[in-house]
Amino acid sequence: MDTRNLLSGVSELVMADLPSICARRFDVRWKADGSPVTSADLMVEERVRAYLAQHIADLTFIGEESFDPASFKSGRAIALLDPIDGTENFCSGLKEWGVSLGLWLDGQHQGSMLLLPELNERLMTGDKIQHIKSRITGFSSSFSEGIITQMRAVPESRILGCAVYNIYNVARGAFSRFSNPKGAYAWDLLPGLMLALEQGCEVLVDEEIFDGRFLEPHRRYRVDIRHRHDLHPG
Repeated sequence: MDTRNLLSGVSELVMADLPSICARRFDVRWKADGSPVTSADLMVEERVRAYLAQHIADLTFIGEESFDPASFKSGRAIALLDPIDGTENFCSGLKEWGVSLGLWLDGQHQGSMLLLPELNERLMTGDKIQHIKSRITGFSSSFSEGIITQMRAVPESRILGCAVYNIYNVARGAFSRFSNPKGAYAWDLLPGLMLALEQGCEVLVDEEIFDGRFLEPHRRYRVDIRHRHDLHPG
């Protein structure tokens, strides 16, 4: 598996499709849980699935919009995709949304990518980046009393409504920390968690140190990610 070429290929595919993606941002329907999904979510998922299937034999594809826990069987090669993370932002005309993709082979993580298409920013496995020093804590937009308690204890906080955006920024140090005490699914989190580990972050999943294991796609996980670089004064 030529992981970087595959991840780059998906990035190029999404960026080339960006005008078509944005043209579908206001074509919205509502899921049973009250969250939005757009025709762009469905389009991105199908195109990425087709691209990966052309390049990876016997692929088990796990996408947010098509995952069926009743029929799920894990195979030798796994792709985990959130086609548009932060759909509420996306369908509200905001640019803080992203694509989350991770690849595994024989149970071993091969590589992951976080892509923020309208911001033209990306982080992939193997990237060498200049880390920023920040004191900002990012929080999930999924409300819980734990967020209120934590916000009182930090000097600066942000709620942006996109796990890809939040994890991307803590991995590069633009956030000192990202906390989601309510929980999210593996496609929201896992590729970003792998990149955060690669960039030297401390990662907790359900209050335990995360060892890089594959997270099952049918349940939610609470996460707390801390960047280890010194904070700027203040």
